Amino acid sequence: MKQKTSRNQTLSCNQAEMDRLATDIVYLKSPVDINAIRGKVISGDTFDVIKNLPKHFVDLLILDPPYNLSKNYNGLSFREKGKDQYQQWFHQLLADLIPTLKIKATIYICADWKTSILIAPILENYFHVRSRITWEREKGRGSKSNWKNNTEDIWFCTVSNDYHFDTDSVKLKRKVIAPYKANGKPKDWQKEKNGNYRLTYPSNIWTDITIPFWSMPENTTHPTQKPEKLIAKLILASSAPSNFIFDPFLGSGTTAVVAKKLDRTFCGIELNQEYCCFALKRLEMTANDPTIQGYTNNIFWERNSLRY
Repeated sequence: MKQKTSRNQTLSCNQAEMDRLATDIVYLKSPVDINAIRGKVISGDTFDVIKNLPKHFVDLLILDPPYNLSKNYNGLSFREKGKDQYQQWFHQLLADLIPTLKIKATIYICADWKTSILIAPILENYFHVRSRITWEREKGRGSKSNWKNNTEDIWFCTVSNDYHFDTDSVKLKRKVIAPYKANGKPKDWQKEKNGNYRLTYPSNIWTDITIPFWSMPENTTHPTQKPEKLIAKLILASSAPSNFIFDPFLGSGTTAVVAKKLDRTFCGIELNQEYCCFALKRLEMTANDPTIQGYTNNIFWERNSLRY
């Protein structure tokens, strides 16, 4: 095995760690109450596990299902099954998840441009569709025959018209190009050492996200890992500290890690045992993570427009 460089912080688990962490993985064979899943990483097929979860326990659902049509995830080859079969699969997934949601629940669904087209009409059958967030996923090679594909979508939906949304927690700090004054005083901006700035309302176009890469401590070998900053925006905007966050396709654990940093209750489901161990190891590491304070006081990642 090739030795990692000193700057390569990509998380991995050796066999001893896998054996130790595996003892904390939860397997559900029968229906359980909410206390049995609070703060847990559950291993199993999502459809099978959902049947054993409590009813109406979810305040915020973050759904990042397999959507790369050219690959095989968790035994599902979506290119072979075709678009119709993918839509049928997605219909069934939402139908199974609905009983877990509270009436005031919020749902975020991740997609690329191909699956975004497929799931949009389905979402309208189940939820109030509020917006489509498009975020810049600046990674990957360019193309000589097409525009480089470097965006993904996140659909913002709610169960009802009564839902939590905290705009102030996700406002952006932007430089004021033409500062306006009222009675000789700054109007909605303040002068700082490096210029004039104001806090602005967030839009549904996000260009301040950095994809995890090898020199970042949050990076793992999971092929479709979402950035912590991305998930933090969703959790800050659409949940309160007492809320329960649920991720049915947990992957390497980003939703669980960010929820813990933000003092939310959580649980997640992941079929792959190695990724379950990644999630558990990352959760252990949050106790000594200096970014926790930054998450909670909303300074290090959101009060400036720079990538980190």
